[in-house]
Amino acid sequence: MKFAKIVFRIAGIWGLLVITPLYFIFDMIGKKDPPPITHPGFYYGFVGVALVWQIAFLIIASDPVRFRPLMIAGIFEKLVYIVPTAILVVQKRTNPNDLVFVATDSLLCVLFLLAYLRTPKRS
Repeated sequence: MKFAKIVFRIAGIWGLLVITPLYFIFDMIGKKDPPPITHPGFYYGFVGVALVWQIAFLIIASDPVRFRPLMIAGIFEKLVYIVPTAILVVQKRTNPNDLVFVATDSLLCVLFLLAYLRTPKRS
């Protein structure tokens, strides 16, 4: 249980630190990695949902046994970014630099799975 607390707390804090700045760099993304974003609703929607998941990770960390079923959703939260982004890089449809974030999320996905397997079921 201690392992899950540590993993999900680190993931939540890391995510808050990495995702929050995305609210403030909308225009810079289009300049540094063209083309410019043409659908700001999708962009801010993604950022908002990703940010909410970081809060969910902190909630899981507060009581891993109680929130163990939510760990499965956390694993899928990672996979829905990892798999499509990796495919897009292979197809040369997105920047290979995105693989840094794929690697980070892949590590967290494995740690989430281990945390899930090591956390006892609620009695």
